[in-house]
Amino acid sequence: MPVKSRLPFEDRSEAGRLLAQELLRHDLPANVIVLALPRGGVPVGLEIAKALGASLDVVIVGKLGVPSQPELAMGAVASDSFRMLDEKLIAELGISREEVDTLIAEETAELVRREKLYRGGRPKLDLQGRTAVLVDDGLATGSTMRVAARYVRSLRPAKTLIAVPVGSVHACRLLRKEADGCVCLATPQPFHAVGEWYIDFQQVTDEEVRLFLEQGYRGFANRA
Repeated sequence: MPVKSRLPFEDRSEAGRLLAQELLRHDLPANVIVLALPRGGVPVGLEIAKALGASLDVVIVGKLGVPSQPELAMGAVASDSFRMLDEKLIAELGISREEVDTLIAEETAELVRREKLYRGGRPKLDLQGRTAVLVDDGLATGSTMRVAARYVRSLRPAKTLIAVPVGSVHACRLLRKEADGCVCLATPQPFHAVGEWYIDFQQVTDEEVRLFLEQGYRGFANRA
């Protein structure tokens, strides 16, 4: 039984604490790393990192929008030149390779800027052989988390686990195929947007992300 199915959550911090209680049942190893999707996933991830005695880092994914319909994704990029492209959609819409390459370059530059801002010069945490817990504040379509999961798996962790407080049934089912496990506290129906399941869903600022990561980067193991 999940820790909590009653909704809405008070805020992201409460959701993170409740999600952490569920994760503590999974007997995770001591070398676990929590990876949050900014910005909304970071306060959730911070509470989980505290509860697990783990380090906190981010995985930043940039959407590649169709030039004429920016809200329609034709792919995505992540760190280390990782990319996923919907080649079928690109061909159907007649988008040129030059347009695709330009969008990739622009989104990659923005991704690099955000990583520098959030980490403040700290290197990315090494995932090889460790257990990675990927966290966000919720899943609507799951498309961004899917890219994040595939990128993280390319870094060769021993195990990848996706964890969210709330998500659509479709997204949670989809993401079980992208990781070794997917923990979702609640899957309410109908599901329109993540924010409807929180009382306080104020936007998380870049400065808050930076401060949360500064707290969680070195981990919470053995802290008073």
